[in-house]
Amino acid sequence: MAERNTSQSFSTRVSGFWSTTHELRDPEGVVGKLEFRRNALGLVVSGTYRPEKGEVLVLRRDPGILRSQFSLWTEEREWLGSALRWSFVGREINISTGSKPLRLVPLAGFRRGWRLLAPKSGEIARCAARPFSRGCEITVHRRIDFEQVLFAYFLSAQLLAESLWPGPAEQSSGSTVPTTS
Repeated sequence: MAERNTSQSFSTRVSGFWSTTHELRDPEGVVGKLEFRRNALGLVVSGTYRPEKGEVLVLRRDPGILRSQFSLWTEEREWLGSALRWSFVGREINISTGSKPLRLVPLAGFRRGWRLLAPKSGEIARCAARPFSRGCEITVHRRIDFEQVLFAYFLSAQLLAESLWPGPAEQSSGSTVPTTS
């Protein structure tokens, strides 16, 4: 897994209607493309990230009835993480990566976007939708593996409309996050 330095930013450009392609760019140019695949009902069932350089990543829906129940794999079938939304109405998504649990929660205020939170250090990254656009701005505040940022973006891009209502306030350190097994 490749670690990114702190204070890095990415932008996305979305093309397509049913099965969309999300082009991720950093200040130097295109980093890679993330393709979303939907079933006949419109539900996102998988995704594939093809970087300009490096390893192809596969995102797939895990069996279950809850939304945002996905896992992240390399092409060689190495598990990198999984996500689970514990309830139908809750907007918090728990991400398990093996090293530390993370939470994905809506941005504070009436804005479309999500924050990626660590249990003790708070906000690691944020994905904020651009006004009048299908794309997003991704800002990474702390050192984190790029694959984890990509996974958080994959989950948050599906749920941008749900993030309009304000998310929970920043919690103090020491908060606990349930982990998936």
